[in-house]
Amino acid sequence: MTRSNGSAEPAADVRSLYPFLYAGRSNVDAVLEQVRQSTVDKTEEITRLRAEVFDRDGDRLLACAGAMAQRFAAGARLLAFGNGGSSTDAQDLASLFLSPADGPDGAARPLPAIGLTNDIAVITALCNDVGFDVVFSRQIAAFGRAGDIAVGLSTSGNSANLVRAFDEAGRRGLFTVGIAGYDGGKMAELDSIDHLFVVPSTSVHRIQEAQTTLYHALWELTLAALGDDQR
Repeated sequence: MTRSNGSAEPAADVRSLYPFLYAGRSNVDAVLEQVRQSTVDKTEEITRLRAEVFDRDGDRLLACAGAMAQRFAAGARLLAFGNGGSSTDAQDLASLFLSPADGPDGAARPLPAIGLTNDIAVITALCNDVGFDVVFSRQIAAFGRAGDIAVGLSTSGNSANLVRAFDEAGRRGLFTVGIAGYDGGKMAELDSIDHLFVVPSTSVHRIQEAQTTLYHALWELTLAALGDDQR
């Protein structure tokens, strides 16, 4: 479908997300009210979702952070990975540990962490020469040591390259943490994940927002367990 000006009509699912943009003629006050209500609804949704996740998984987050702290204290490194937006989150997670922001009482202790999508030459070489399914498992095979920490993020939980990465990490004795959405997908079926945290939503936007909060909490709890939280 095209409009009178020749531009393509957006898909129905896009129009349903932002109806105030595609309602034709409307007065400014009505549009602003729709925008306001849409913002309020999304804010309430993510607030409820975060509360649900932390009410359900708070004790497990503490246990996971304690286990991570023990491994960092023993010289472990953290390897973080994900695809697309989850790749960005994985890089953010690694940077939290490696280069934490200063708090009011100074900087927290930096901890060794690597984002496995940082090196585009490695990623493209593996994709071109072997296949996309091995972009993380090959790096874990090369860099991972028994006792290291592998953290994989996915909205669906079904990414084949994450499944292979967790299985490789499990074989090599790494401590593994998965962060997924929906119902956990294939990640929920793996024996190679020591701690899996699932954000129970079908909205990719809300899943990633809650996952960001979750891994920030995991970072802070790990620092606290190490006795290095100076903030």
